[in-house]
Amino acid sequence: MKKRDKRQEEGGSVWLNAMCEILKGGVLAGIVTIVSLLVCSVLVSMGVIPVSAMEGTVLAVCVLGTLVGGIYAVGRSGGRSLLAGLGVGAVLFLLLLTAGLIVYEGASVANGGVGILCACLCGGAIPGILGRKPKKKRRR
Repeated sequence: MKKRDKRQEEGGSVWLNAMCEILKGGVLAGIVTIVSLLVCSVLVSMGVIPVSAMEGTVLAVCVLGTLVGGIYAVGRSGGRSLLAGLGVGAVLFLLLLTAGLIVYEGASVANGGVGILCACLCGGAIPGILGRKPKKKRRR
């Protein structure tokens, strides 16, 4: 009976560690995204980036931030790399949505939120797919 309890503890511990790494990756993605958006806003103020290109720039910055956070989370979590990458994308989207609700007191997903959600999930899926370990070949 002790072996069964130990296996359940190990399974729960692995899951909890993976979730913590996904949250850390999401926070890292949020920091990278905010800093990149700050740099982009300075470039718009200087006239380097036109204002009309800001929507595409925001999507590219979301992909970049999630890519960095996804690389961190996929490298630190044990398995299920695609789920870890998508989890980081979901965490970043929820962070951005929460920041929008706090600042604007009424953010809507319909106002460009679908594009940001897709950018965050795609940015997390890239390291999730590329970070997958190859399957071991069976010996006959």
